[in-house]
Amino acid sequence: MDLLRRPLLSFLLSVPVREVESAHRQESLPRDESVRSADFRGSLLIELDSVTDRLDLEKIFGRNAPLHVDLGCGDGSFLCALAERMPEKNFLGIERLLGRIRSAARKAATVGNVRLLRMESSYAVRYLLPAGSVETFYLLFPDPWPKRRHWRRRIVTGEFLRAISQALAENGRFLIATDHFDYFEKIEEIARANPDFTMASPRAGDLPLTKFQQQFRAQGAVIHWLELRKVSPVR
Repeated sequence: MDLLRRPLLSFLLSVPVREVESAHRQESLPRDESVRSADFRGSLLIELDSVTDRLDLEKIFGRNAPLHVDLGCGDGSFLCALAERMPEKNFLGIERLLGRIRSAARKAATVGNVRLLRMESSYAVRYLLPAGSVETFYLLFPDPWPKRRHWRRRIVTGEFLRAISQALAENGRFLIATDHFDYFEKIEEIARANPDFTMASPRAGDLPLTKFQQQFRAQGAVIHWLELRKVSPVR
């Protein structure tokens, strides 16, 4: 279904358990997903009237704090582990797959600075995140779509990087990891063509391990890291 023609879209935002228990009413669940509220303990399902209005981050998190966004957050293991290390920051996990969002919601139920959004990452970055609102983006092990006929499905494109730049705050970071060298080289090529970014030495050693990263390490695969930093335009 065309997102722009859909009158109502549902979003999942995880909140601390105490907030759920004190809620005066329970939000309705999307009819087409057949999901029971028990599957989302510690979460509220918030319905928005528009898929083009920017997210009200202060309302969502209940405070103003630097925002980190995990694109394709999977089961939430990396997201929640990182959020627990940095309680002074807000963390938003974006994931389109229902099963993974369910897992992430269970993990995030007791982590007060994490929220979850069920949505295609590229759409959320382009249309839902306010300009200049993100301190750091994480894109860890995106699908490389190795077959040439599938390359158009890859998330990292010139248009996607422009949307990332718009959402990033000044000096904001975009951290990317992949085990696929050809895709890594293509991402570098796209990044070099964008004047909004400079390449920096990734500070990835102290980050929590993702499940994919653990698997690749066990297989002896090389992990390729890239950090892009938003730079001020030359005046």
